[in-house]
Amino acid sequence: MIEIRRGTLEDILPVARIYEHILDKEEQGEGTTGWIRGVYPTEQTARDALETGELFVLLEDGIVVAAAKINKIQVPEYANASWEFPGAPEEQIMVLHTLVVDPALAGKGYGSRFVRFYEQYAAENDCSYLRMDTNARNQAARRLYRHLGYREAGIVPCEFNGIPGVQLVCLEKTLR
Repeated sequence: MIEIRRGTLEDILPVARIYEHILDKEEQGEGTTGWIRGVYPTEQTARDALETGELFVLLEDGIVVAAAKINKIQVPEYANASWEFPGAPEEQIMVLHTLVVDPALAGKGYGSRFVRFYEQYAAENDCSYLRMDTNARNQAARRLYRHLGYREAGIVPCEFNGIPGVQLVCLEKTLR
């Protein structure tokens, strides 16, 4: 059975393990997130999201297999993207941050299911404008988001979450 819900304290270590598995793949040359161990994401990333009530987890049969942070906070780098609706009201913009799926379970549709949840959550919270980002190196994420109807609104060179030299791909979709 699959369930998506707000994260709890008990979810922190499983989410942090997913981060570690992704970073293991990255270090073995089998991943392209552009993340750096000890810099981003870390266990504290999940703890911070939990503290603000913004951590969500996807479980299958009670096991955390995916997670993300969902809120209305746009990172400053978004100001440099070419949004289709640059004047969208701030209170109507929902943002998905740090979507992760356990790499051992990649390709099973968990990422797509989580994004659909995000879209439903945004709609339920009167947010018609969806935004997110990924590293330009992360071709798998870019393919997934394109497949799910997201438009690339630009690539912003920056230092992001403490990682230098990031080419930040800003993505958007409108629920209308």
